[in-house]
Amino acid sequence: MSENFESVAAIFGKNVFNDVVMRERLPKNVYKEFKKTISEGRFLDVALADTVANAMKDWAIEKGATHFCHWFQPMTGLTAEKHDSFISPTAEGTTIMEFSGKELTQGEPDASSFPSGGLRATFEARGYTAWDCTSPAFIKETGRNITLYIPCAFCSYNAEALDKKTPLLRSMDALNKQATRVLRTLGNNTSQSVGATLGPEQEYFLIDKRFFEKRLDLMLTGRTLFGAATPRGQEMSDHYFGALHERVASFMHDVNVELWKLGVSAKTQHNEVAPAQYELAPVFSTVNVATDHNQLVMETLQKVALRNNLVCLLYEKPFSGVNGSGKHNNWSMVTDDGINLLEPGSTPHDNMVFLVMLCAVLRAVDKYSKLLRASVATAGNDHRLGAHEAPPAIVSVFLGNQLTDIIEQLGEGGAKESKANGHLKLGVSVLPPLPKDCTDRNRTSPFAFTGNKFEFRMVGSAQSTSGPMFVLNTIVADVLGEIAEELEKSTNVKTAAQKILAKISKEHRRVIFNGDNYTEEWAKEAVKRGLLNIKSTVESLKTIMDEENVKLFVNHNVLSKAELKARTEILLDSYSMSINIEARTALNIAQRQILPAAIEYSGKVAKTIESISNAGTDPSAQKKSLVRTCELISELQNSIDELKKAATVASGIDNTVKRAENFRDYVIGAMKEVRKAVDGLEMTVDAKMWPLPTYAEMLFIK
Repeated sequence: MSENFESVAAIFGKNVFNDVVMRERLPKNVYKEFKKTISEGRFLDVALADTVANAMKDWAIEKGATHFCHWFQPMTGLTAEKHDSFISPTAEGTTIMEFSGKELTQGEPDASSFPSGGLRATFEARGYTAWDCTSPAFIKETGRNITLYIPCAFCSYNAEALDKKTPLLRSMDALNKQATRVLRTLGNNTSQSVGATLGPEQEYFLIDKRFFEKRLDLMLTGRTLFGAATPRGQEMSDHYFGALHERVASFMHDVNVELWKLGVSAKTQHNEVAPAQYELAPVFSTVNVATDHNQLVMETLQKVALRNNLVCLLYEKPFSGVNGSGKHNNWSMVTDDGINLLEPGSTPHDNMVFLVMLCAVLRAVDKYSKLLRASVATAGNDHRLGAHEAPPAIVSVFLGNQLTDIIEQLGEGGAKESKANGHLKLGVSVLPPLPKDCTDRNRTSPFAFTGNKFEFRMVGSAQSTSGPMFVLNTIVADVLGEIAEELEKSTNVKTAAQKILAKISKEHRRVIFNGDNYTEEWAKEAVKRGLLNIKSTVESLKTIMDEENVKLFVNHNVLSKAELKARTEILLDSYSMSINIEARTALNIAQRQILPAAIEYSGKVAKTIESISNAGTDPSAQKKSLVRTCELISELQNSIDELKKAATVASGIDNTVKRAENFRDYVIGAMKEVRKAVDGLEMTVDAKMWPLPTYAEMLFIK
């Protein structure tokens, strides 16, 4: 049977060193001890590590692997890998295949060329990777190369986090500690731990490879810096959930097979709102595993697209005028014995554990709204947030009618009832009544409750989920710690809990908004409520080092002050570098492709005018076209000159914040002027002479 028709059960996890494989290959006592080590969060014993490494090596070699690599997530937002061979020479001049526990648990990649935000000098090269044994190793096939991948954390010689995974793992510990404290006070003595779960929906665009290769802006920046609006966009609403094009469906099948091999539970796939836009959604898993999986999802989408002569665009806004792409992070808290702490049950008003957890999240989002906003602040996401296509930059929470009513009841002395769900009757005899959810869904909300989880919709499509998730874990842990402290010292837990819930309801109900977040009315109402609307990445990142944020991360051992400062520097630098690359790319295209084409066209029109005049005919229409073309050429040249000046000034500023502000305030504006002239010329110059594939071609030709 060919792989195309192989069952999902046979494919799923075939390249993962998962629990099933470990049961088969590890001695029973070793397997039990290893699982115990993971569940209790202990260090891995050296002898135990050697046994696991040997079994892992044998399994990988049987799969055809010749190398292993420590796979980690530096502050670039991408992944990094250093490949080492299993081969070890012998004294006899032959080789053997070896893999020790030390090689499994610790690696030593050069740390000097990764972003460190000043934590490391260039000459200080030593860095360490440490195996995250809670995320299973896997085999990855890249062409003919087959390698064993070991998910790792990455730190400096001084144990400072240089990656996105380390703070995520630390935040998981913090959430587990504080949530477990709360559960104990509320009478749960059976659950041993609490973990965060995540299901990140991934949006992306697909375009034909031949168009991509003719667009330097897409190749270098991930988005189109130029492009006149297509006559048809998404206004017909015919792409969303529409029938899959055969080529796209085949691509999606190939993606699924690759992901299933890696144990990634890719489940939902469909056309998204914009033409050429799609979405893939996985099943929930533990937040660090889900983050690893999402990195694999992004890599796989791009790799498989190329095999199909397509290119996958993950940038948040690759095309102006149509919807951009996000990553909707569905987050919850679940105990080790399977209790979802955000499950309301049939009577949420008297579900004390749920109410405490719900109110803790509500307070955390309101109290640390600036930090939550900063966790999704990127140059790419600035094109999305608040653009009437994605959640606004105002952080608010959607709870729906039932839970909002309960929150209001709590503030007035205690919740006494829950609104009933009911049924929908469709008025067709053959269609049964449909059970109605207790709340609607709100696609405009940045942070929406969706049944038994929260959907954080502000995350950008190209972002790692690590940053937003370690922030969310930590702020919720902080509030749960406050609640635990109050409950632990109380003589009557129920009374104390009711007081806490009432207090949170009164102080933080301002963050609840169930309406249309896109409207101007909401923006005005948010101001009245005291909610912030931080539209710029630079302004948002500047809030990270606020005293309350430093205290938050230090108190919960997620980031030291130095680590937090380094991350802020890296994010601001990344913003400036992104805009600078865009500016330089825009100049390159405008000067070397657009101007020559426009000048050639104007010369052609001028010759036509001369020929028409010599023939004794009035060339007034042609003259009008020439005048307009020349005006646009002049505008383009002037805007090019201004962009050069602005980019030169901004690049020369030493101060990180001031440099980022300058790129935002001057360079972006200058780029818009260049684009305005270029897009005008696109609508004027002969289509056969235009050097760039158009929006219509890229979005509609498959």
